[in-house]
Amino acid sequence: MRSFIRVYLLLASAFMLSALPVLNAMADEFRPALLNIKQHEASWFEVTWKVPAAGEQGLAIYPQLPDSLELLGQPTVIFVNGARIERSRYKSKTDSLAGQTITIDGLRLVQTDVILRIELKGSVSHSTILRPSSPVYVVPEQSSKLNVAISYWQMGTVHILEGIDHLLFVFALLLIVSGLKPLVKAITAFTLAHSITLVFATLGLVNVPSAPTEALIALSIVFLAVEIVRIRQGDSSITQRYPWIVAFGFGLFHGLGFAGALSEIGVPQHEVPLALLTFNLGVETGQLIFVSVILLLIRIIKLFPDKLLHIPNHFLPHAIGGIAAFWMIERVVGFM
Repeated sequence: MRSFIRVYLLLASAFMLSALPVLNAMADEFRPALLNIKQHEASWFEVTWKVPAAGEQGLAIYPQLPDSLELLGQPTVIFVNGARIERSRYKSKTDSLAGQTITIDGLRLVQTDVILRIELKGSVSHSTILRPSSPVYVVPEQSSKLNVAISYWQMGTVHILEGIDHLLFVFALLLIVSGLKPLVKAITAFTLAHSITLVFATLGLVNVPSAPTEALIALSIVFLAVEIVRIRQGDSSITQRYPWIVAFGFGLFHGLGFAGALSEIGVPQHEVPLALLTFNLGVETGQLIFVSVILLLIRIIKLFPDKLLHIPNHFLPHAIGGIAAFWMIERVVGFM
Protein backbone atom coordinates (compact mmCIF):
# COMPACT_ATOMS: atom_id res chain seq x y z
CA MET A 1 0.00 0.00 0.00
CA ARG A 2 2.82 2.39 0.87
CA SER A 3 4.48 1.62 -2.47
CA PHE A 4 1.22 2.45 -4.23
CA ILE A 5 0.97 5.78 -2.40
CA ARG A 6 4.57 6.64 -3.30
CA VAL A 7 3.94 5.88 -6.96
CA TYR A 8 0.68 7.88 -6.79
CA LEU A 9 2.44 10.90 -5.26
CA LEU A 10 5.26 10.64 -7.82
CA LEU A 11 2.81 10.59 -10.73
CA ALA A 12 0.76 13.39 -9.19
CA SER A 13 3.90 15.48 -8.67
CA ALA A 14 4.98 14.89 -12.26
CA PHE A 15 1.56 15.93 -13.49
CA MET A 16 1.62 19.03 -11.29
CA LEU A 17 5.05 20.05 -12.60
CA SER A 18 3.98 19.54 -16.21
CA ALA A 19 0.87 21.65 -15.55
CA LEU A 20 2.74 24.53 -13.90
CA PRO A 21 3.23 26.56 -17.11
CA VAL A 22 -0.52 26.35 -17.80
CA LEU A 23 -1.42 27.17 -14.21
CA ASN A 24 1.02 30.06 -14.22
CA ALA A 25 -0.58 31.47 -17.34
CA MET A 26 -3.99 31.19 -15.66
CA ALA A 27 -2.93 32.60 -12.28
CA ASP A 28 -4.80 35.81 -11.69
CA GLU A 29 -5.44 35.76 -15.42
CA PHE A 30 -7.68 38.51 -16.68
CA ARG A 31 -6.41 39.46 -20.11
CA PRO A 32 -9.33 40.37 -22.32
CA ALA A 33 -8.75 42.61 -25.29
CA LEU A 34 -9.67 46.27 -24.83
CA LEU A 35 -11.11 48.64 -27.41
CA ASN A 36 -11.37 52.23 -26.20
CA ILE A 37 -12.94 54.87 -28.43
CA LYS A 38 -12.64 58.40 -27.07
CA GLN A 39 -14.09 61.52 -28.66
CA HIS A 40 -11.87 64.60 -28.23
CA GLU A 41 -13.72 67.00 -30.50
CA ALA A 42 -16.88 66.79 -32.52
CA SER A 43 -15.03 65.56 -35.60
CA TRP A 44 -12.19 63.35 -34.36
CA PHE A 45 -11.67 60.32 -32.14
CA GLU A 46 -8.74 58.59 -30.51
CA VAL A 47 -8.88 54.77 -30.64
CA THR A 48 -6.81 52.42 -28.49
CA TRP A 49 -6.78 48.72 -29.33
CA LYS A 50 -5.06 46.50 -26.76
CA VAL A 51 -4.88 42.78 -27.40
CA PRO A 52 -2.99 39.93 -25.63
CA ALA A 53 0.22 39.01 -27.44
CA ALA A 54 2.83 36.27 -27.46
CA GLY A 55 6.13 37.95 -28.26
CA GLU A 56 5.31 40.40 -31.03
CA GLN A 57 2.34 38.47 -32.33
CA GLY A 58 -1.03 39.73 -31.16
CA LEU A 59 -4.16 37.62 -30.92
CA ALA A 60 -5.77 37.29 -34.35
CA ILE A 61 -8.78 39.49 -33.68
CA TYR A 62 -9.35 42.92 -35.22
CA PRO A 63 -11.86 45.73 -34.58
CA GLN A 64 -14.10 46.72 -37.45
CA LEU A 65 -15.10 50.34 -36.74
CA PRO A 66 -18.08 52.21 -38.20
CA ASP A 67 -17.70 53.34 -41.82
CA SER A 68 -18.16 56.95 -40.69
CA LEU A 69 -14.69 56.91 -39.06
CA GLU A 70 -11.81 57.69 -41.42
CA LEU A 71 -8.25 56.82 -40.33
CA LEU A 72 -5.84 59.77 -40.05
CA GLY A 73 -2.19 58.85 -40.63
CA GLN A 74 -0.64 55.58 -39.48
CA PRO A 75 -1.36 53.87 -36.16
CA THR A 76 1.42 53.65 -33.55
CA VAL A 77 2.09 50.18 -32.13
CA ILE A 78 3.94 49.21 -28.94
CA PHE A 79 4.29 45.96 -26.97
CA VAL A 80 3.94 46.22 -23.20
CA ASN A 81 3.59 43.42 -20.60
CA GLY A 82 2.45 40.75 -23.03
CA ALA A 83 0.05 43.01 -24.92
CA ARG A 84 0.03 44.67 -28.33
CA ILE A 85 -1.25 48.24 -28.04
CA GLU A 86 -2.26 50.13 -31.16
CA ARG A 87 -3.23 53.81 -31.00
CA SER A 88 -4.77 55.67 -33.91
CA ARG A 89 -6.79 58.78 -34.73
CA TYR A 90 -9.95 58.94 -36.80
CA LYS A 91 -11.99 61.71 -38.36
CA SER A 92 -15.75 61.33 -38.17
CA LYS A 93 -17.95 61.96 -41.19
CA THR A 94 -21.07 62.23 -39.02
CA ASP A 95 -22.01 64.08 -35.85
CA SER A 96 -22.83 60.95 -33.84
CA LEU A 97 -21.90 57.26 -33.55
CA ALA A 98 -25.41 56.39 -32.35
CA GLY A 99 -26.93 53.52 -34.32
CA GLN A 100 -23.60 52.54 -35.89
CA THR A 101 -22.03 49.10 -35.58
CA ILE A 102 -18.71 47.94 -34.12
CA THR A 103 -17.59 44.37 -34.84
CA ILE A 104 -14.61 42.34 -33.65
CA ASP A 105 -13.50 40.21 -36.61
CA GLY A 106 -12.18 36.78 -35.67
CA LEU A 107 -13.65 36.82 -32.18
CA ARG A 108 -15.90 33.82 -32.88
CA LEU A 109 -12.78 31.69 -33.39
CA VAL A 110 -10.97 32.47 -30.12
CA GLN A 111 -11.78 32.04 -26.44
CA THR A 112 -11.41 35.56 -25.13
CA ASP A 113 -13.52 38.62 -24.40
CA VAL A 114 -13.24 42.18 -25.63
CA ILE A 115 -14.02 45.07 -23.30
CA LEU A 116 -15.48 47.95 -25.29
CA ARG A 117 -15.53 51.48 -23.87
CA ILE A 118 -16.85 54.47 -25.78
CA GLU A 119 -16.35 57.93 -24.27
CA LEU A 120 -18.24 60.69 -26.03
CA LYS A 121 -18.45 64.41 -25.43
CA GLY A 122 -21.04 65.61 -22.97
CA SER A 123 -20.18 62.98 -20.34
CA VAL A 124 -21.80 60.23 -22.39
CA SER A 125 -20.13 56.82 -22.15
CA HIS A 126 -20.94 53.24 -23.08
CA SER A 127 -19.34 50.06 -21.70
CA THR A 128 -19.92 46.45 -22.66
CA ILE A 129 -18.23 43.08 -23.09
CA LEU A 130 -18.10 41.47 -26.54
CA ARG A 131 -17.77 37.67 -26.53
CA PRO A 132 -17.28 34.98 -29.18
CA SER A 133 -21.03 34.42 -29.16
CA SER A 134 -21.79 38.15 -29.54
CA PRO A 135 -18.97 40.03 -31.33
CA VAL A 136 -21.18 42.88 -32.61
CA TYR A 137 -22.24 46.06 -30.79
CA VAL A 138 -24.65 48.74 -31.96
CA VAL A 139 -23.95 52.08 -30.29
CA PRO A 140 -27.13 53.17 -28.47
CA GLU A 141 -28.62 56.65 -28.57
CA GLN A 142 -28.08 57.27 -24.85
CA SER A 143 -25.83 55.84 -22.18
CA SER A 144 -27.40 53.57 -19.60
CA LYS A 145 -26.31 53.17 -16.01
CA LEU A 146 -27.83 49.70 -16.10
CA ASN A 147 -25.57 48.67 -18.99
CA VAL A 148 -22.52 49.98 -17.14
CA ALA A 149 -23.55 48.12 -13.99
CA ILE A 150 -24.15 44.84 -15.82
CA SER A 151 -20.87 45.12 -17.75
CA TYR A 152 -18.70 45.72 -14.67
CA TRP A 153 -20.56 43.06 -12.69
CA GLN A 154 -19.77 40.60 -15.49
CA MET A 155 -16.11 41.69 -15.52
CA GLY A 156 -15.78 41.14 -11.78
CA THR A 157 -17.40 37.70 -11.99
CA VAL A 158 -15.18 36.62 -14.88
CA HIS A 159 -12.05 37.92 -13.14
CA ILE A 160 -12.50 35.93 -9.94
CA LEU A 161 -13.51 32.74 -11.79
CA GLU A 162 -10.43 33.02 -14.03
CA GLY A 163 -8.11 34.09 -11.20
CA ILE A 164 -6.77 30.69 -10.17
CA ASP A 165 -4.56 32.08 -7.41
CA HIS A 166 -7.48 33.87 -5.71
CA LEU A 167 -9.60 30.72 -5.92
CA LEU A 168 -6.75 28.57 -4.61
CA PHE A 169 -6.52 30.80 -1.53
CA VAL A 170 -10.25 30.45 -0.89
CA PHE A 171 -10.05 26.68 -1.45
CA ALA A 172 -7.20 26.35 1.06
CA LEU A 173 -9.23 28.39 3.55
CA LEU A 174 -12.15 25.98 3.11
CA LEU A 175 -9.84 23.06 3.93
CA ILE A 176 -8.89 24.70 7.23
CA VAL A 177 -12.07 26.26 8.57
CA SER A 178 -14.68 23.87 9.93
CA GLY A 179 -18.21 24.85 10.91
CA LEU A 180 -20.61 27.17 9.15
CA LYS A 181 -20.27 30.14 11.51
CA PRO A 182 -16.42 30.32 11.45
CA LEU A 183 -16.51 29.85 7.67
CA VAL A 184 -18.99 32.71 7.20
CA LYS A 185 -16.83 34.95 9.43
CA ALA A 186 -13.66 34.09 7.50
CA ILE A 187 -15.22 34.62 4.05
CA THR A 188 -16.83 37.87 5.24
CA ALA A 189 -13.48 39.13 6.58
CA PHE A 190 -11.78 38.24 3.28
CA THR A 191 -14.52 40.02 1.34
CA LEU A 192 -14.37 43.13 3.53
CA ALA A 193 -10.58 43.34 3.32
CA HIS A 194 -10.28 43.04 -0.45
CA SER A 195 -13.21 45.44 -0.91
CA ILE A 196 -11.36 48.09 1.15
CA THR A 197 -8.11 47.89 -0.80
CA LEU A 198 -9.93 47.59 -4.13
CA VAL A 199 -11.69 50.89 -3.49
CA PHE A 200 -8.62 52.67 -2.07
CA ALA A 201 -6.31 51.53 -4.89
CA THR A 202 -8.81 52.35 -7.65
CA LEU A 203 -9.35 55.85 -6.22
CA GLY A 204 -5.59 56.38 -5.99
CA LEU A 205 -5.50 56.53 -2.18
CA VAL A 206 -3.15 53.51 -2.06
CA ASN A 207 -0.45 52.84 -4.62
CA VAL A 208 1.42 49.52 -4.39
CA PRO A 209 3.38 48.07 -7.35
CA SER A 210 1.62 45.10 -8.90
CA ALA A 211 4.64 42.74 -9.01
CA PRO A 212 5.24 42.60 -5.21
CA THR A 213 1.48 42.37 -4.69
CA GLU A 214 1.21 39.31 -6.93
CA ALA A 215 4.16 37.69 -5.09
CA LEU A 216 2.45 38.30 -1.73
CA ILE A 217 -0.76 36.76 -3.04
CA ALA A 218 1.18 33.61 -3.92
CA LEU A 219 2.85 33.71 -0.48
CA SER A 220 -0.58 33.81 1.19
CA ILE A 221 -1.44 30.50 -0.50
CA VAL A 222 1.88 28.93 0.56
CA PHE A 223 1.14 30.02 4.14
CA LEU A 224 -2.28 28.33 4.13
CA ALA A 225 -0.82 25.16 2.59
CA VAL A 226 1.70 24.95 5.44
CA GLU A 227 -1.12 25.55 7.92
CA ILE A 228 -3.11 22.64 6.46
CA VAL A 229 -0.13 20.31 6.88
CA ARG A 230 0.34 21.45 10.49
CA ILE A 231 -3.32 20.83 11.29
CA ARG A 232 -3.26 17.34 9.75
CA GLN A 233 -0.17 16.53 11.82
CA GLY A 234 -2.05 17.50 14.97
CA ASP A 235 -0.13 20.75 15.58
CA SER A 236 -1.66 24.09 16.54
CA SER A 237 -2.50 26.56 13.78
CA ILE A 238 -3.10 30.30 13.94
CA THR A 239 -5.47 30.07 10.96
CA GLN A 240 -7.54 27.41 12.69
CA ARG A 241 -7.77 29.51 15.86
CA TYR A 242 -8.28 32.92 14.19
CA PRO A 243 -9.38 32.26 10.58
CA TRP A 244 -11.06 35.63 10.14
CA ILE A 245 -7.87 37.52 11.13
CA VAL A 246 -5.74 35.60 8.62
CA ALA A 247 -8.41 35.96 5.93
CA PHE A 248 -8.68 39.71 6.55
CA GLY A 249 -4.90 40.27 6.53
CA PHE A 250 -4.26 38.45 3.27
CA GLY A 251 -7.51 39.76 1.79
CA LEU A 252 -5.97 43.24 1.76
CA PHE A 253 -3.33 42.06 -0.72
CA HIS A 254 -5.86 40.19 -2.84
CA GLY A 255 -7.86 43.42 -3.10
CA LEU A 256 -4.80 45.11 -4.59
CA GLY A 257 -4.72 42.33 -7.17
CA PHE A 258 -8.37 42.99 -8.05
CA ALA A 259 -7.57 46.70 -8.35
CA GLY A 260 -4.79 45.88 -10.80
CA ALA A 261 -7.26 44.03 -12.99
CA LEU A 262 -9.73 46.90 -12.80
CA SER A 263 -7.02 49.40 -13.74
CA GLU A 264 -6.32 47.29 -16.85
CA ILE A 265 -9.97 47.66 -17.82
CA GLY A 266 -10.33 51.28 -16.83
CA VAL A 267 -13.26 52.92 -15.09
CA PRO A 268 -15.67 55.34 -16.76
CA GLN A 269 -14.76 58.80 -15.48
CA HIS A 270 -18.36 59.73 -14.72
CA GLU A 271 -19.41 56.33 -13.34
CA VAL A 272 -16.60 55.53 -10.88
CA PRO A 273 -18.79 54.65 -7.83
CA LEU A 274 -21.16 52.51 -9.93
CA ALA A 275 -18.34 50.68 -11.74
CA LEU A 276 -16.47 50.05 -8.48
CA LEU A 277 -19.57 48.75 -6.70
CA THR A 278 -20.73 46.44 -9.47
CA PHE A 279 -17.22 45.11 -10.23
CA ASN A 280 -16.85 44.21 -6.54
CA LEU A 281 -20.31 42.62 -6.51
CA GLY A 282 -19.22 40.58 -9.52
CA VAL A 283 -16.13 39.41 -7.63
CA GLU A 284 -18.34 38.36 -4.70
CA THR A 285 -20.74 36.59 -7.06
CA GLY A 286 -17.92 34.54 -8.58
CA GLN A 287 -16.51 33.80 -5.13
CA LEU A 288 -19.93 32.66 -3.89
CA ILE A 289 -20.34 30.38 -6.92
CA PHE A 290 -16.92 28.82 -6.28
CA VAL A 291 -17.49 28.31 -2.54
CA SER A 292 -20.93 26.78 -3.19
CA VAL A 293 -19.50 24.31 -5.72
CA ILE A 294 -16.66 23.27 -3.40
CA LEU A 295 -19.00 22.80 -0.42
CA LEU A 296 -21.32 20.72 -2.60
CA LEU A 297 -18.41 18.52 -3.72
CA ILE A 298 -17.30 18.07 -0.10
CA ARG A 299 -20.84 17.07 0.81
CA ILE A 300 -20.95 14.50 -2.00
CA ILE A 301 -17.59 13.04 -0.92
CA LYS A 302 -18.86 12.65 2.64
CA LEU A 303 -22.03 10.91 1.40
CA PHE A 304 -20.14 8.39 -0.75
CA PRO A 305 -16.74 7.90 0.90
CA ASP A 306 -16.34 4.30 -0.32
CA LYS A 307 -17.21 5.08 -3.92
CA LEU A 308 -14.48 7.66 -4.51
CA LEU A 309 -10.71 7.38 -4.95
CA HIS A 310 -8.84 7.86 -1.68
CA ILE A 311 -6.45 10.82 -1.78
CA PRO A 312 -3.42 10.69 0.55
CA ASN A 313 -3.81 13.06 3.50
CA HIS A 314 -1.03 15.47 2.57
CA PHE A 315 -1.44 15.41 -1.20
CA LEU A 316 -3.75 18.45 -1.48
CA PRO A 317 -1.74 20.83 0.75
CA HIS A 318 1.53 19.75 -0.91
CA ALA A 319 0.03 20.29 -4.38
CA ILE A 320 -1.41 23.68 -3.38
CA GLY A 321 1.83 24.75 -1.71
CA GLY A 322 4.00 23.54 -4.59
CA ILE A 323 2.02 25.45 -7.21
CA ALA A 324 1.88 28.62 -5.09
CA ALA A 325 5.63 28.42 -4.29
CA PHE A 326 6.36 28.20 -8.01
CA TRP A 327 4.25 31.31 -8.63
CA MET A 328 5.91 33.16 -5.74
CA ILE A 329 9.47 32.40 -6.86
CA GLU A 330 8.74 33.29 -10.47
CA ARG A 331 7.06 36.57 -9.49
CA VAL A 332 9.88 37.56 -7.11
CA VAL A 333 12.48 36.80 -9.78
CA GLY A 334 10.40 38.77 -12.26
CA PHE A 335 10.42 42.05 -10.33
CA MET A 336 13.97 41.68 -8.95
